[in-house]
Amino acid sequence: MTQLHYETLVLDGTPRAGDGRLPSGESFVTSPLTLTLITGERDAVLVDAPYTYGQIERTRNWIKDSGKRLAFVYITHGHGDHWLGVEELLKAFPDTAVYATESTLAKMATEVVEGRAAVWDPALPGLVPPASLVAEVVPEVGLELEGERLEPIHLGHTDTDGTTALWVPSIELVVAGDAIYNGAHQYVLESGDGGLEQWLEAIDKIEALSPKYVVAGHKAPGAGDDPSNIQATRQYLLDARDALAAAGSPKDYYDTMLRRYPHHVNASPVWYGALGLLGG
Repeated sequence: MTQLHYETLVLDGTPRAGDGRLPSGESFVTSPLTLTLITGERDAVLVDAPYTYGQIERTRNWIKDSGKRLAFVYITHGHGDHWLGVEELLKAFPDTAVYATESTLAKMATEVVEGRAAVWDPALPGLVPPASLVAEVVPEVGLELEGERLEPIHLGHTDTDGTTALWVPSIELVVAGDAIYNGAHQYVLESGDGGLEQWLEAIDKIEALSPKYVVAGHKAPGAGDDPSNIQATRQYLLDARDALAAAGSPKDYYDTMLRRYPHHVNASPVWYGALGLLGG
């Protein structure tokens, strides 16, 4: 069997247009995005995809410079910042399939219309290419790369509905999508009404795999892929749950989380999560 390897590309967040501001007066910024390239001797699989023209160019060059044939792309979940640019990207890699689970596809179908109109085009005008739902459901025979199994793990709700991770047992790798974060503030806006508890259950599923490497969907540039990020993500959610319960205002929650996690990047999700869950 082929010995698989992986590498990651962390793409910087992009400043968002509009009137939204942090309490400091700074503009909102999207979170840094992690892409993963799993490689064999000849072929490669990309997990998640860029969403702006600039990110697409960097990703295209990264894949080409690997010297591998892109076999397919796997999308971990439906948030647009993990896939809206895949159709544009694949102009450089014709006849490459894009796969996702049925639950992820359902979220993608909503995101490409309502999500794009409500979030991505207003926030990033002119930066996100035209997109359609080019992904197809994972084949019944499953996914593999040069004879090695790649297994979608159904997680349910994490930072949105219908999420998954990709488990690569031969190298004990979990590409966790947004179920796991690493050094970046977590997006909890969609996790009210029991969503945090569901996310915690999803983290337990990942931990049960006993992975050696855990790639977070959003991580600080230069951060490693240590499995300790599983517990770190869990602890952040527990702290967020406590802070939300104790907060008298969105600003209370925001201040609490920034003081507890002073080294985390991108405070934007903390503030718009606070506004969405606590009002304001």
